[in-house]
Amino acid sequence: MTEGKRRSAWFWVFLGGGLFVAFVAVVSVLGYFAVQSLGGNTSFGDSIGVIDVDGVILAADKTVDSLRKFDQDDSIKAIILHIDSPGGGAAASQEIYQQVRRIRDEKKKPIIASIQSVGASGAYYIASGANKIYANDASIVGSIGVIMEWTNYGDLLKWAKLKPEVLKAGSLKDAGSPTREMTPEERAYFQGLIDNMHSQFIRDVASGRGIGVDTLSPLATGQVWTGQQALPLHLIDKQGGFRDALLDTAKQVGISGEPNVVKPTKKGRSVWDLVTTDADDLLQNPEQLLEKHAGFYFLWR
Repeated sequence: MTEGKRRSAWFWVFLGGGLFVAFVAVVSVLGYFAVQSLGGNTSFGDSIGVIDVDGVILAADKTVDSLRKFDQDDSIKAIILHIDSPGGGAAASQEIYQQVRRIRDEKKKPIIASIQSVGASGAYYIASGANKIYANDASIVGSIGVIMEWTNYGDLLKWAKLKPEVLKAGSLKDAGSPTREMTPEERAYFQGLIDNMHSQFIRDVASGRGIGVDTLSPLATGQVWTGQQALPLHLIDKQGGFRDALLDTAKQVGISGEPNVVKPTKKGRSVWDLVTTDADDLLQNPEQLLEKHAGFYFLWR
C-alpha cells in the first residue's frame, strides 16, 4: 500500500470515529433533556414520589410544580409529603394545600403526609389536605393560628433625631408603620384580616380532616401537641415515621417489596450563579427571611 493510500485510510478511520463520538454525545444530551422534562424521573415501573417540605414556607411555586408533575406521571402511584416545617406564609401554605386537595379529590391519586420533627401551622395546613397524616410520637403538630408582627423602632428614631415623613392618600395606607404607634382603627383593621384568615385556616383543616368546624375550633388556639397527643384529637391518623408511611403507602397501591422512591430534580447552582448571587441569599435563616417578607403568617415560633 502506498503512503498516500495509507494516509487516506487513517483519515476515514478518524472521521468515522469522530462522527461516532459526536453521535453518542448528541444522544446523551437529548436523553438528559428528556429526563429533565419529565421532572427528573429516571425510574422505570411503579414508584412513590416524595416531596420534601422543610424550613419556612415563603413560596408555593416549586412545591406546586413538583406535585403537578408527579400527579401527571402514571408511573408515580402515590405521593408522600415529607414535612419538617414550622409553617410560613399564609397564602403560600394555602396554595400548596389547594394543590394537595386537587390531587386527592379530583385526580384520586393517594397523597400522604409524613411529619418528621415539626409539622406546625402552615405546614400542618398543607398536611391536612392529604389522605392520611403520619407523625412520630414526639413530632410537633398543630398550631392552627395566624400571626403578624414587626418591631416598632419609633423611639430609636426619636433618640437619633430622625423624623420620618409620609405622604399618603387613604387613612390606612401606612397602617402598621414601624415608626409610630398603631391607632385603634389600624389595630381593629389588622385584627379583622387576621380573624378572617384564621377562619379560612379552620375551615380548610376541618374539611381536609373530615371533622366539623365546631369540633376543630376549640383546638385552633395556636397550640401545638406531640404526635402522641394529636392522635386522639384526630389531628393525625397514625403514629410512625417516614419509613412506616412509605411501606404502608406502597402496600396500599400494590407495590410489593422495597418501593422505588422518586424525588423532584433540584436545579444546581453554577459557578456564575455563586458569583452573581448576593451572599445574603445563599445563607439565610428564617428570621432574615421573614424580615424581607413582612405579612401574615401561619407560623409556629
